[in-house]
Amino acid sequence: MEEENDKILEDANSEFIKRSYDRAEELYTKFISSCLQPRECEASKLAAAYNNRGQIKYFRVDFYEAMEDYTSAIKADSQFAVPFYNRGLIRYRLGFFDDAKSDFQQALKLRPDFEDAKVSLQQTILDQQHKMDRGY
Repeated sequence: MEEENDKILEDANSEFIKRSYDRAEELYTKFISSCLQPRECEASKLAAAYNNRGQIKYFRVDFYEAMEDYTSAIKADSQFAVPFYNRGLIRYRLGFFDDAKSDFQQALKLRPDFEDAKVSLQQTILDQQHKMDRGY
């Protein structure tokens, strides 16, 4: 059964790379549902599936649904820096600067060499300061 599940995840990743997002989302959902049954999945695989499904939702501008998937990815594997970064990007775009900073900082705590997280953290701090300087 685990081999079948791994095949589903592999197929989902392949569809994601091909930008066949509807099919990829379907397969990630199937993989996640299977993992949430009594059988266990590797935390890192479950987290990757949630993160990638979140990316698809992000591309569709379904920000809140994407954040839910990123949060689920973090719950599945709290050592996975990427969903912290991805959730931080959405929080930044929505103007939730404190939450975004927290996510970027956690991503950097887990992966100090995460350049995109460093740049995003710096930009968030700058934009938050500009917002405060403008009085809103």
